[in-house]
Amino acid sequence: MRRKFNLVAGALALTTMLAGCGQAAETATTSDSTTTAAAVAEQGAGANAASYEVATVRWADWGEDYHTGFPDQAAGEAGISVKWDTILNSDWGDKKAVLLAGGDLPDAFMGAICFSESDVLTNTGSFIALDDYIDEYMPNFKSIIESDPTMKALATSVDGHIYGLPSKKPCRPTVANQMFINKKWLDNLGLEVPQTYEEFEKVLVAFKENDANGNGDPNDEIPFGQGYADSVMFFCLPFGTTLGADGTYMMAIQNGEPVYLPVTEGYKKGVEWMHECFEKGLIDPELFTEDTSMRDAKLMNETPIIGVAPGWTADATFGANAGEYVALPALAGPDGEKYISSDPEHWNYSRYEFVVTSACENPGPLLAWVDKFYTEDASIQNFYGSFGIGVEKEADGTYTILEPQDGNSADTFAWIQSLRDFGPKYVADGFNDKVKYAAENGDASKLALDKELSKFAKEAFPNVSYTNDQLSTLATLFTDLDAYVASNQATWVTEGGINEQWDNYIGTLETMGYNDFIKIQQDAYNTYNSNK
Repeated sequence: MRRKFNLVAGALALTTMLAGCGQAAETATTSDSTTTAAAVAEQGAGANAASYEVATVRWADWGEDYHTGFPDQAAGEAGISVKWDTILNSDWGDKKAVLLAGGDLPDAFMGAICFSESDVLTNTGSFIALDDYIDEYMPNFKSIIESDPTMKALATSVDGHIYGLPSKKPCRPTVANQMFINKKWLDNLGLEVPQTYEEFEKVLVAFKENDANGNGDPNDEIPFGQGYADSVMFFCLPFGTTLGADGTYMMAIQNGEPVYLPVTEGYKKGVEWMHECFEKGLIDPELFTEDTSMRDAKLMNETPIIGVAPGWTADATFGANAGEYVALPALAGPDGEKYISSDPEHWNYSRYEFVVTSACENPGPLLAWVDKFYTEDASIQNFYGSFGIGVEKEADGTYTILEPQDGNSADTFAWIQSLRDFGPKYVADGFNDKVKYAAENGDASKLALDKELSKFAKEAFPNVSYTNDQLSTLATLFTDLDAYVASNQATWVTEGGINEQWDNYIGTLETMGYNDFIKIQQDAYNTYNSNK
């Protein structure tokens, strides 16, 4: 993922300036390139096109091809010229501090990776509200926020203004991480894939008591092991521990109200059941003590020794052993309900994908360019690569994701050729059904898994906006609450005692500020709903 690539200048690279950027890309950590005058002229913009500097942050030095297709072509159509300032994430922390302290700001920043909500709201003098420009310059975006209340709520900050433009990405799943089980072990033991939490426990017992992996050693199997997601919350899913995305403070929606999962009755009963399974030897005894290298060694062992673990896909979790694993269905819990970890608003939507700074003298034409990003044709190109390179648009209106032609994986190729996860995008519900893949693709396999589980998705805590004071308070409160929860969780799973200690646990959380914490979440939730 962090290899560096020689730049291919592309059809628009007609100037010596861009060619020079291509030659220097191997060693540069910050690189600039410009939509060429020739391209602007070709699109009818004329020689007097307004010029804008747009900065973006990238995970690695993948070159400049990410913008030479649709983004630069759209700039020409909009009658502007864009100078790109490409910054590596490894350099961004120091550079961001300088810029926000009064440095030389570009006209705009592209991508939610650039600034958090706290960054923007703490430095409102560096960013402009976009409200007054949307009616005149952004018909696509205006139509979207009028018809999609989620996009409107995501665009609107807690003070009622729009400082950043949101995104809804194509080809993203409803379900992120999920559980995977070794199907070969099941077949070896003549077992069916479990459908309930009780059947699941029986399968784990069989994995422990038998030579499930068939290597002659009946004692090397670990029925349930640590994966790449929260092991406790995923094990306890049949009890309703529907964990959301990272950074959501372990919040969920239950019965229409915000809840902090570690204080719910389902969490208590789930951890109690997990302890019973731990006592039976069904869970890796090093679950809470092993480091990531130990975890990976177990997951990737030449002969599989992990029966079940959570992760993104089987391939991403078990590597070369992935062929032995299948997705575990949503298991029916004690209440008969089936639960999954689903949080599409945090995984598939995002805030602050484009912000305009106070240095921009004429934001209108710049925003007219960005408005072109809010179509389905633009969104799929800005996720996989431009038409003819990353995507082919078929005559029937469907899209084919093309096979990489440079020897890279599909994911890396998409990052080289497009803005990928970052930048404004929008696709309507059902868009993914119009997309097919010309070759093996991780997104395709994840979407295929999604079809089986997405029907069990419950309402998740939304992507709310917080005030500066709320963010400051949460930073302290949640750190302390989370540490206390994690400490008790490990003890209760390995040693038991959750029922006897529960009331004292709740009382201690309240002493630590839990009531203030949940009030902030409730207030933010109410504000979010009022912005729809």
